[in-house]
Amino acid sequence: MAFKRRLTSKIQIANNFKDGNGYIRAYPILNGETEMFGKGRMYSYMILEKDCEIGQHTHQGDCETFIVIKGHGKYLLNGALGDVGPGDVLSCGNGEEHYMINEND
Repeated sequence: MAFKRRLTSKIQIANNFKDGNGYIRAYPILNGETEMFGKGRMYSYMILEKDCEIGQHTHQGDCETFIVIKGHGKYLLNGALGDVGPGDVLSCGNGEEHYMINEND
């Protein structure tokens, strides 16, 4: 697969994602097994609405990267809490614990 002309996947709603409050909306972009050559689990566009969060969890055997497009919130990585906003890139590696909340959309 060289490229995808447009996103054709259906939205996925995840309530209380990783035991967080609220929900996330996710638009899958690439499938890890077939479109990432087995080198990743997923690649998606996710929307975290105001006051919604991704619950605190630890990554085992994988990593995760976020790019904040809009909104402001808090990001916890291995016990360190910080403010996040547009343009921030957040990365959580194997064995690391993180959490995110959108406080102001």
